[in-house]
Amino acid sequence: MKRTAEISRTTSETRIEMQLNIDGTGECAIDTGIAFLDHMLTLFSAHGFFDLRLKARGDLAVDSHHTVEDVGLVLGSAWDRALGDRKGIRRFGFAAVPMDEAMATVTLDLSRRPYLVYSHPEAPVGNLDFNLSVATEFFRAFAVRGGMNLHIQVAYGENEHHMLEAVFKAMGRALDQACGTDGRSEGVPSTKGIL
Repeated sequence: MKRTAEISRTTSETRIEMQLNIDGTGECAIDTGIAFLDHMLTLFSAHGFFDLRLKARGDLAVDSHHTVEDVGLVLGSAWDRALGDRKGIRRFGFAAVPMDEAMATVTLDLSRRPYLVYSHPEAPVGNLDFNLSVATEFFRAFAVRGGMNLHIQVAYGENEHHMLEAVFKAMGRALDQACGTDGRSEGVPSTKGIL
């Protein structure tokens, strides 16, 4: 079964088109109009081995919030659609990734019980279009629409770029692990029989 999805979403604030292949090679083409977000999603795709095509246009003259949040919503929706009934997946994923002085861990459960816990040290605001604060909106939207319980912890770091880079790399690796299949089970990974 191919685990792919194609999603389009148009609002008065944004227009987004996305294609996702969970079982890819890390090939991506990303253009959100926010260069730093493009960079982070490229890292996510490469380290998770997901093929991702994404084109987004938003009201960036206002600020980046609508575009960032809506990209998270669409990515989460694509993830949920591509996973289908979630049979045979490992369900849980964990990754710890350092980036110079920063360390981030991502722990997740593809349980269809969305929740976000995101903690990070205070850092001077670097990139105003995409920073630790705006990232919260992205991760919340992604977790809710993707049906995942998502815990992100940046244990320490001084450089905001490094902290975010560690998070997106860890997110890719943790999702790759959780979406992987376990040959010992073909059913839904839950004692309830449903996710």
